[in-house]
Amino acid sequence: MKRQISILFLFLVTGILTQAQEQYVGQIYADLVKSTHTYSDSLKLDFYTAKENEKDAARPLIVLVHGGGFSGGQRDNPLEVKFAQTMAAKGYAVASISYTLTRKGKATGFGCACPASEKMETFKQTTADILKAISYLKNTTEFSFDTQKIILAGSSAGAEGILNTAYMANHPEFKSLGDFARIAAVVSLAGAVVDARYITKYNAVPGIFIHGDADNLVPYNSQPHHFCSAETPGFLPLDGDAFIAERLKNLDASYSLLTAEGGNHDWANLGYAFTNEIAQFLNDVIIKGEKIQNTEVITQK
Repeated sequence: MKRQISILFLFLVTGILTQAQEQYVGQIYADLVKSTHTYSDSLKLDFYTAKENEKDAARPLIVLVHGGGFSGGQRDNPLEVKFAQTMAAKGYAVASISYTLTRKGKATGFGCACPASEKMETFKQTTADILKAISYLKNTTEFSFDTQKIILAGSSAGAEGILNTAYMANHPEFKSLGDFARIAAVVSLAGAVVDARYITKYNAVPGIFIHGDADNLVPYNSQPHHFCSAETPGFLPLDGDAFIAERLKNLDASYSLLTAEGGNHDWANLGYAFTNEIAQFLNDVIIKGEKIQNTEVITQK
């Protein structure tokens, strides 16, 4: 009887230790709270945290930027809310932000009729808003997180925003935005940067990238945005997730490229289902300090 009790005790202790080790990977919190804050003018963010660890100053922060072609979308779209709640339940602090919808109401939209110069201004405005949100979060005492572990996550337009913020600080068009925050990692769902040549060994931020290789809006590799021809006003070459991952590989930095073969731009939304893979990558590279270089094919969950 004593032996059985000892085994049961050992099992319970092992279970408790395993649960502790699964922070940032497993779902270990249940009581979540959300608060809304104005971080710049009329721009707001929703801050998600587990009530049990809302004062944990060692936890990473995820800044989440929604998609919508810079003309629509919301920080509290159902997919964004579910992603934020799921990651908060794993132990992360999560801030889902609104940003200036530069293309809202514009007749030329954000496709091939939109001049490349206006596209660039849109990218810069989004980065400026992201930097303001990060500054607000870092300098407001009610938020607790590790300022050295800030992760940027985004979908479609939001992914373009976070990738430019992480990698384009030295690009001539972005230098005027001033000081850029230190970023620990990026999570890109169907995103791209203006020019991957500006990713160097000094700013090779680890990233997990989820993209369909037949995306006809945001290039998977290196192609013009929306695949516009050179004769159109909107011709603007971009470097997509696969191209960025290859750049990080060549720089001996961490990355995980999850490719949906034949997948289109729907993966900007479908990628939100891969929270376990995202959390595992972030835990490995940020918490454990491991180097991860991974490429794999995925299918819809």
